[in-house]
Parts: sequence; structure tokens; C-alpha cells
Amino acid sequence: MPETEKAQIAHLLRRAGFGATQEELDEFTAMGYDATVRELVYPTPRALDEPDILQRYYLGNLPPDDHRFPGEDLLLRYYPDISRAEGGFVAKWLYRMLNSHDPLKERMALFCHQLFACGGSKAGHPRSNRRQIETFRRVGLTNLRTVLVEVSKDPAMIFWLDNNENHRVEPNENYGRELLELFSMGAGNYTEADVKASTQAFTGWTFDQPLVGTVYGKWPTKFVYHPEDHDDSEKTFLGETGRFNGEDIIDIICRQPATARFVARHLYNFFVADEPPVSAWSQLPPRNIEAIETLSEAYFSHRGEMRPLMHTLFTSDFFKEAMFQKVKSPTDLVAGLARIMGTFKEPEIGIGKHLNAMGSMGQTLMNPLTVEGWITGQGWIDGGTLNERVNYAVNEIADTSVPGTQDLIDRLGTDGESVSLERFVDLCLEHAGLSTVSKETRAGLLSHAHAGGPIKFRSAADRAMSETRVGKMLQLVVSAREYQFY
Repeated sequence: MPETEKAQIAHLLRRAGFGATQEELDEFTAMGYDATVRELVYPTPRALDEPDILQRYYLGNLPPDDHRFPGEDLLLRYYPDISRAEGGFVAKWLYRMLNSHDPLKERMALFCHQLFACGGSKAGHPRSNRRQIETFRRVGLTNLRTVLVEVSKDPAMIFWLDNNENHRVEPNENYGRELLELFSMGAGNYTEADVKASTQAFTGWTFDQPLVGTVYGKWPTKFVYHPEDHDDSEKTFLGETGRFNGEDIIDIICRQPATARFVARHLYNFFVADEPPVSAWSQLPPRNIEAIETLSEAYFSHRGEMRPLMHTLFTSDFFKEAMFQKVKSPTDLVAGLARIMGTFKEPEIGIGKHLNAMGSMGQTLMNPLTVEGWITGQGWIDGGTLNERVNYAVNEIADTSVPGTQDLIDRLGTDGESVSLERFVDLCLEHAGLSTVSKETRAGLLSHAHAGGPIKFRSAADRAMSETRVGKMLQLVVSAREYQFY
């Protein structure tokens, strides 16, 4: 299939969201590529994100504070035990990835979760980790300075990187160092003296120890600033001198060309094409230097605002030309498959098993492997995880009763009493989001189609037989090498 505008919109919806159904793809194709980008970057508010509309379903079993997120009352109505059996907040987050009318918000939250990696396994305080994801959802598309300030004040991050142990008379450099190395500028763009100055500036930034509770888990905590524990001495940081506090340090960081390039490379790696692991960036140049320069210039042109920066990325030629150049993360594989199958359009029991599958494939959300997040790209796949990925996809797509597969069968039936085998194969590939496959893969699929004989819809028995054929063809499609990319 040629790289038509429809194929490019499908590519956009896979990267800026988590894929699309045929109905959604047809809707956005009618709008055109540029209008679709605008709708994703500057979305029209719709029902799922309107808490006032969903509030009528309030059941009473809700957290008592601002840790609640829009729509949670509806979810709890159908998932009364979600915090135990169904994966808790992570299950709700996956549900939102599948159903949000603002998919880029969820995608940016996942981007921030990868960039500002923070593991719940250390904190042992799920409410703080949950609130961190909510913060990413809230500020991920605002301004880099806002994001860095919020991250620096986040209790989960403060505990994860020991800033609660960073005192005026006994500094701890962990956060001050990672802020520069992993969160903003990258290794090689600052000195050890800058690390010490950054560390001094963040003394006194800590959180209230939460009380112990049992009804909704532990009580919440919050950021607090202790001026008596802050080192207010004069500091020199990246060539500037003053009595800097943490926000002053972030202001200086956001003015650096190295910051623009570092963030641009992270965006390229997450949204466009796989880069080497972050630890190698100081040694290996970017895959596409011109793209990084384009994004860096957009960063300064828009003063660090993320929405126009994302608009620049999604409308660039380097993005449009990057179809199927990224290995799917486990989250993308699971969410993308659920989107095309049309499952979990409403809350229903069983979403927890898909989280377990993601863990078996190497990605347990809210528990990144290290402070560098997950090793993406080829790092997602080894002999074990590849088996998990293929078996999961083949087993899931085998259920032909799901709405998405039934829609595909209906579309095949509208072609008349019989369907050409070439169209049968092409529609199954398109349904799975594969606009291009190798000649060998397509030849293999066609060979299988010919071995099964014609696809017919003359009678109920014909349709039943065709449904079985569709299920087996989709199993072959999702087991193809190309399905591991997006």
C-alpha cells in the first residue's frame, strides 16, 4: 500500500496516541493530516475528561483529596476492587490510554515517566507514585520549566533521589547530579562544581512524612520547603553567580543550548525513531542531527512550550518519514492491540491480566528498571520477551467475537457475496495497523489465503467460515516480524 495521507495519519495516531480503530482512522482521514495534528496537540475537551459529567456516577469509594483523577468515580463503580485485583492506578492509566479523547496527554505522561524515571519499589508509598503520574498528565504539555519545577517538588522523586537527605550542613548530591545528567542537559555539559552548586540550591526541598492509614492506603504527603535547612550562600552555576535556590537553577538550565538538544533527542527517541541508550549519548551522535537542530530551534522559538514543540515534530518530514522505525514498547503493543480489537471501551473486569503481560514483556509501569528508565528500541526484545510478545498477540487476536474484529468482518461483507483474497489480506493488514510489509510477508499471507479458498458471504454458514478465516489470518499478521514495529 502506498504511503498515502491515510497511512501517515495512522502513523501519527500510533505515535501521538496508542493507535486507532478503523472508524477513528476514517474520521481523522476526512479531516486531513494537518487538522489531525492540531486536534491532537490542541484537543477539544470531551466527555471523558470532564469530571462534572462523570460526577453523577459517584459511588462514595473515592480518595478524599486531590489525588482523584477525572472519571475515577465511574471506574470505581465498575472496578470496586481495582486497587487490589486489577492493578490499581496503573489499570486506570491503561484504561485512559485506550479511551481518552486527549491521547497525547497520556502519551506525554508516558514520555515523562520514561525521562523522569522513578520506581515505586523504593518508595513503598503508592499514592506518591500515583500522584507523580497525575502530575505528568497535568504538566507534560506545558513548559519545560514548569515540568522540571514540578518534578523537583514531587515527593516521590524527592525520596527516589534522596533530596530529603540533602541538608545545608550535610549535602546529598544525588538529585542535583541526576537533574543535570538525566533530566535536562546530559553528561559532558556541566562540571562537578555545577553539580555541587545545584545540590546546594536544592537543600531544604523535601516533603512531609505521611501518616500511616489503612482505608485508602497511606495518607498523602506534599512538598515542603525548609528555609532554615537551605544553603543561601552565593553559588556559581554554569557561569552565573548568585544566591540561587532550586528554581533559579532550573531557570539557568532551561536557557542552555545543551538542554534544548538533550530534550530534543529524548523527544526524537520517544516519538520518531529509536536512538542508542541514553548512557551512550555523550559518545554517539544523534541519528538525525538536522532533526535535533530543528527541534532545538523550536524549543527556543517557543520558549520551552511543549505544545508548539510537539506541533513542529508531528508536522516535520523526519517524523512523517519514520513509519515503522520504532520497536513497540510492551505498553504500545498491549494498548495498540486492545485499540484495534475494540476491547475495554467500557470498564470491565480483566484489565489486570494485560498489565501482567506487559510486565512479562519487560515493562512494569511505575517501576522502571533504573534511573535511566527502560532500555528502549532493540532493548525491548530478547529471546524470552519476543516469545511473550508474539504469544500474547496471537492468543488475544484469536477471539473473533470482539467488536473490532466483527467490524472488520462486516467491512469484508460489504464488498459483496465474495471478496478477493488480495483485498482480504490487505484489509487484515490495515486492520492491524500495518500499511507496509515485506514482499515475503505479504506473499506468505497470500499463500495462506489461497490455501483456504474463497472468502464468501452468501449465507450465515459462509460468514461463520469467513469469521474463522479472518481470525487465523489476523493471528498470522500479528505474529509477523513487522508487527513488532510501529
